[in-house]
Parts: sequence; structure tokens; C-alpha cells
Amino acid sequence: VSLMGMQTLTLFGSPHPISQNAVVPRHAMSRSSETSFPTLTTISISFSQLQDKNADLSFKIEEGFGPNGLGILSVTDVPGYSSLRRNLLHLAPRLANLPKEVKEDLEDPHSRYNFGWSHGKEKLESGKPDILKGSFYANPILDTPTTEASLIQRYPSYCRSNIWPRNALPELEVAFKALGKLIFDIGLMLAYHCDQYVSKGMKIHKDEGLESILHRSRCHKGRLLYYFPSQQGYPSYCRSNIWPRNALPELEVAFKALGKLIFDIELMLSYHCDQYVSKGMKIHKDEGLESILHRSRCHKGRLLYYFPSQQGVPDGNSLSSWCGWHTDHGSLTGLTCSMFTRDGVEIACPDSAAGLYIRTRNNQIVKVVYGKDDIAYQIGETTEILSGGYLCATPHCVQAPKGEESSGIERSTFALFMQPDWDEKLNFPEEVHIHKELIPSNAALTFGEYSEMLLDKYYHQKQ
Repeated sequence: VSLMGMQTLTLFGSPHPISQNAVVPRHAMSRSSETSFPTLTTISISFSQLQDKNADLSFKIEEGFGPNGLGILSVTDVPGYSSLRRNLLHLAPRLANLPKEVKEDLEDPHSRYNFGWSHGKEKLESGKPDILKGSFYANPILDTPTTEASLIQRYPSYCRSNIWPRNALPELEVAFKALGKLIFDIGLMLAYHCDQYVSKGMKIHKDEGLESILHRSRCHKGRLLYYFPSQQGYPSYCRSNIWPRNALPELEVAFKALGKLIFDIELMLSYHCDQYVSKGMKIHKDEGLESILHRSRCHKGRLLYYFPSQQGVPDGNSLSSWCGWHTDHGSLTGLTCSMFTRDGVEIACPDSAAGLYIRTRNNQIVKVVYGKDDIAYQIGETTEILSGGYLCATPHCVQAPKGEESSGIERSTFALFMQPDWDEKLNFPEEVHIHKELIPSNAALTFGEYSEMLLDKYYHQKQ
């Protein structure tokens, strides 16, 4: 695409109205004893089906991406995918544990940390820095999308060059590009069939289909994610007390006095508990409850205050313990299945309630699952706009594992964000429900302009 002559994408009205009462298919639904939300398996398309340009996949595209779908489907039986996924995800812990000075050299603040290493730069829904995960961003298709200085300055999140740890972890570049290129190629095949589906409801002009837009784009971005173990050491027990000695000095005295009394009584009670237990089993020296409690340094008092109850619905955001609720703003996001490890050894996820959750069109929350060797694809907001609502994006979040077995669990995953080129012009329809405050009165923005405003809104780095 010539930078002088920007492509214009004409958008059409929405398709048939989406039923507010639409529900997900019951046959795909199951319930876990660990969660009150249903678990759904993604609609899947085999690689061989996807390869066939004569195949009519409209039904599956509509089921997965259509107005009543979940905004996600998976591609199965992709040759070579399993080994490429494993090769890259096993590098995530090694990358995250590189020396601090090495990781600092991989940071790119000028791109808002959208190239290279990023840790603690994003914010959680609470506004606090997200230190639970580290990310590594790179364009797996082009190391240097452009050399034009004005574009690099205008769109730093897309136009700056990749940063690779070629000395500290040289194999990362090879593995990242190999997996990213494969997911990209599969994404283009999927985009072709999306165009076939959308073309049945609206006219797609030459070079304006999703496949063409993604094929010519230089803005694709891969993200290797590493979730740090939930507990490192024993901070819940080993850190020091914090007392409000200026604001409420009497609290410390009262807390310790009552706590010490209760502790002494507990030791007396534990002695008699040991006497009772010893009648049924032998208690070795220093292994009784009294001895264990007496030598422990982990005692903790908790002063509770329950605020007056307020009627209202529970906070749905409690699910988003690992990744907050969000909707991808690009076109198509390719996702690997997560890899869970403890001390470098791959394990199964210890909590069946952990994983990807999606909010459906009728505001229902469901857990979504797909195979370890499948590639999942989610629709982003830009595709929803470009398709006139025929393909729909959905909010989603990730819940972390809970329980004793989840201590020390690491999670690694990879996402490829496929999106239009920065100079693709987006002509928004009259009725837009996404980020309305960012759209100018003439309803025309390039993808680069739109993305920069979204990032400004998210990171609050520009005035």
C-alpha cells in the first residue's frame, strides 16, 4: 500500500438485529463443580477444511464469530504446531528470569513498551501496576516495519523495530518468529473464509476484505506472556507488622494484649489436644500440636470490620485475577493453549475453574476451553467495525488457579495480534458502541490514529 494513497474502507450498516435473548447452545455446555459458570468448548475447524477455499465454512464461522457466537473458534490438526508451541513457551520462564539489567536493555518505553520486554507497565482494573505477568512483544513477520522517521514518531507502537536478546537468549527470536508466522498463515486462511461469510450479507469491495487487509499490513504483533508464580517465598508470614502508631497508637497495644492472651490459652488447649490424640496414636517428641505452635513464627491476628451491607450484585470482576476484563482492539488474535509449570516442570492446571472466561452477547459469563494442540482465534473490535457487526468481538478475562495446589504455579502463553496497517482508513458507521468518545465528528480515522488514541487512553501517558 502506498503511504501517499491510503486505502479507504467503506463500512456498512449492522446486519440483522442481534437477539438480546440469544443463548449459547446447550449441547456445548457443561458445568464444573468448581465454578458457577458454564464451560463451553470452542467451535472448531480442521486445518484440512480451512485449506480448502471451495469449502463452505459459513455455518461454523457464524457459530463462532457471528452475532450470537462467542467471538472465538479454534483450528485443529495444524501440522508442526505442537512442537513450535512447546519450543517457544518453554523459553518464557528463561526470558523472565534473565538478569534485571538484560531485561532493561530489552525495554522500549518510546513504544509504550509495545516492543520488547514489559513488566509492571500495565495497570490492573484497580489502577495498580500489574506485576503478576511479564510480556515480550515483537512483530514476527517484519523486524523493521518501516524506516520512515515520521511514521516511527507518529506510530511508535507499530513502526519501531523489534528488540531481541540475541546474546542472552538467541533461540527466542527463532522460536518466536516460527510460531508467529504459522499462526499468521493460519489466520489468513481463516480470514478468507470470514470474508466468504460476510460477503453473503454485504458487499466487500476489492482489497477491502479481512484477508487482504491483514495480508498487506505491517502491524502484526506477537506477545509472549509469562505469569510469575503466585507465591515467591513466604511474604504472607515473613514480612514485618505495620502499625498506625501516629493515627491510632492504642491499636498496637490492644491488638497485642488480646492476641497474646488468646495465644497462651491456645497453647494450654493444644496440650490437652495432644493428650487426647496420644491415646490413639504415638506422638513423637516435638511433633505434638503444642510444640509445633510454640516454636512457630507464623501466627497472625486478624481484626475484622464488616461495613454495613449494601444491596447489589456481586462484583463480576472477581474472575479476572490473572488478566482483567478487556476486548481486543485489533482484527484477529491467535492464542495458544496455556502451559503451566512448577519449578520448570510442565504440569496440568491444578484448578478446573481457572482459564479463559468470555462475556456473551446476552451478558452471560462462560468458561471457554480448547485443545492443547489447537490454535484459538478471537475477533477484535476493528473486525467488528469493518464487518458491520457480522463478526463480533467479546469481552474476556483470565482467572488464575486457586487453592493449595496452585502455590508456585507459573503460566506461559502466546498471543498473536493481527490487525490492519497503520494507514488503513476506518470509516465508522453512524452508530458505534465502541469507544465513542474517541471517534471524530467525520467518523474517519486510520487504524494507527485509532490505536494510538486507545493506547493513550489506556496508559494515560500523553496529555
